[in-house]
Amino acid sequence: MATKSTKKNYIQATGRRKTAVARVRLIESKKEITVNNIPASQYWPSSTFASLYSEPLITTNTHKKYSATAKITGSGKQSQLDAFIHGLSRALVQVNPERFRPILKKKGFLTRDSRMKETRKIGSSGSKARSKRQSPKR
Repeated sequence: MATKSTKKNYIQATGRRKTAVARVRLIESKKEITVNNIPASQYWPSSTFASLYSEPLITTNTHKKYSATAKITGSGKQSQLDAFIHGLSRALVQVNPERFRPILKKKGFLTRDSRMKETRKIGSSGSKARSKRQSPKR
């Protein structure tokens, strides 16, 4: 039995923020951006998120040429959006590094935000990292 050879017609990149991981595939088409098989406009319905998820494509003037699909896991919606932007920007750099890298680097889309939640400490009563037990008054 002969094996089929399928040509890869997409560019894949990974973006991260906190515990969110976005696997982004950049496709050469004019389709809508989808996230976890849902249109991005429905996945991030808030007006603050609406313009942000396509920002790397608009910045590089490729929003009419490329579309993207993404699988995102972990964290909350804001961190997932940041991870998606990071992954989409990294995929665009793979397309044309000389042209897109300086533009996206200047906007800060290629920088991995390394801030993470501080871990809990032993002896703390609450669920936070720096919470302490209240000392007795007398």
